[in-house]
Amino acid sequence: MGLIKELVLLPFAPVRGSGWVIGQVLQEAERIYYDPATIRTELARLEQQLEAGEIDEEEFDRQEDELLDRMEIGLRGRAAPGNWTTG
Repeated sequence: MGLIKELVLLPFAPVRGSGWVIGQVLQEAERIYYDPATIRTELARLEQQLEAGEIDEEEFDRQEDELLDRMEIGLRGRAAPGNWTTG
């Protein structure tokens, strides 16, 4: 039965391979997005923008909250390996 199934699905092999590649790219993008080191770098950049007067305190607070939320999600994701999504 397995051989017949593979022969029938053979024309779809490129699609299945593309799906796998897309999944790997998405997983790596999520890993980088939720990586605490990346978020700390963004927080430092955000603080520099505030000190340089490029953004106001309200915008700083809003973006800082978003980054800290991302970090929290990332740390929870590390507790459950392979689960970087929130849903």
